[in-house]
Amino acid sequence: MTLLLYILVSLLIVSSVSLVGVFSLSWKQAKIHEFLHILVALAAGTMMGTAFLHLLPEAAETMDAHRLFIGVLGSFVVFFIIEKFLHWRHCHDTDCETHENHTFGYMNLLGDATHNFLDGIIIAAAYTSSIELGVATTVAVLIHEIPQEVGDFGVLLKSGYSVKKALLVNFYSALTAVLGGVVGFVLSENSEGFVQMLTPFAAGSFLYIAATDLLPQLQQEKVIKKSVYSLLTFLLGIGLMYVLQLVFHDAGH
Repeated sequence: MTLLLYILVSLLIVSSVSLVGVFSLSWKQAKIHEFLHILVALAAGTMMGTAFLHLLPEAAETMDAHRLFIGVLGSFVVFFIIEKFLHWRHCHDTDCETHENHTFGYMNLLGDATHNFLDGIIIAAAYTSSIELGVATTVAVLIHEIPQEVGDFGVLLKSGYSVKKALLVNFYSALTAVLGGVVGFVLSENSEGFVQMLTPFAAGSFLYIAATDLLPQLQQEKVIKKSVYSLLTFLLGIGLMYVLQLVFHDAGH
């Protein structure tokens, strides 16, 4: 029961990030772009760090290399399919090109809900494996959610939603992570093999998001000074996951 509480609290914190978009209304567009660009770099670093320093080493302890690589590759394929058939790739800024109609907003919400549901399953499975893995996975998802949710909020506003309704439907979409967490917990409790396969799947999903969504955005930056800031922030994200690994390692001894 304690484990389920960890999962639910973590997912409620992650879901609450969906409300952060409202604060962007009082910011100047240039400041939003600069702030979110740094967060995207941090998210890329934490996701890469979580995958290589936490998820993959954990998976390597419980399964052979062949199954491990199959799981990571399968994750890439699944997320590629999701991205192709749903409007899943997120905008990480309020100034996103879109159409002023609710249909586009619905597609964005559908893709977001699917993404959040998978996040919930992944976080639940990570906690089932170990508290360390659960915390590291939650931190990586949480940091990634901030620029993503600000972008989603901007998309909803440009699709014709009022501020109040955009906040509300975005929050409802975020709560699908809690549903995913419950599903992931139940499956994890009843199938050890589910956790074993989901760990490399989670690693693959983090690597896919970082490599195809976040890092390409950073590569578009042409100003040398900002590029250096992005690189340092990216490395900071990896360093944060490394420090987290050391903290839990020392605590375990």
